[in-house]
Amino acid sequence: MKPIRLVAVSAGLGRPSTTRLLADRLAEAARRSLAEGERPVETRVVELRDLAGDIANNLVTGFPAPALREVVEAVAEADGLVAVTPVFTASYSGLFKSFFDVVDKDALRGTPVLVAATGGTPRHSLVLDHAMRPLFAYLGAPVVPTGVYAASEDWGGGGDGESDELSARIRRAGEELADAVAARPPRPAGSAERGEAVTPFAEQLASLGLD
Repeated sequence: MKPIRLVAVSAGLGRPSTTRLLADRLAEAARRSLAEGERPVETRVVELRDLAGDIANNLVTGFPAPALREVVEAVAEADGLVAVTPVFTASYSGLFKSFFDVVDKDALRGTPVLVAATGGTPRHSLVLDHAMRPLFAYLGAPVVPTGVYAASEDWGGGGDGESDELSARIRRAGEELADAVAARPPRPAGSAERGEAVTPFAEQLASLGLD
């Protein structure tokens, strides 16, 4: 049986990264909810920091390196997406935005998305609604009602990891993403159905006799 594919994208820059940690917890919350169904579930977490150079090169050349192309295709073929960014200057990070700039504008159309962000202060929590939701609305991706913002004070608080406010919000958001994914019919394999397939740069040069 074809598995359900969940992809979480983390734009965290450090290691360890609270942004990556939040992506892990959200993906796991959605996986747990989906595991109650009949189809197997595959989850993958992508750290954009490892692709920063490839993303920059793609922006100036228009062609993705193999590692970036593979990740873009995985995101385009996902049944559900978790998108997490640190907040810089009251918005998503440049790395986060640059990655979605290289994803085909129609690739995420109809794909359920859970948005989340991390920051140093709760004052940045509106980034979910004034920046992230409009971005995915433009891309045609339905965003689940619950977004998750985690400030520094939310980590290592007095909660027990299961009943504290952040954990409760993560569970609710994960369940909403799982419900949205489960409500969609299975998608056929391959990204070509969602847009034009990407031809490797080397193949394009070869076709012009320039390799």
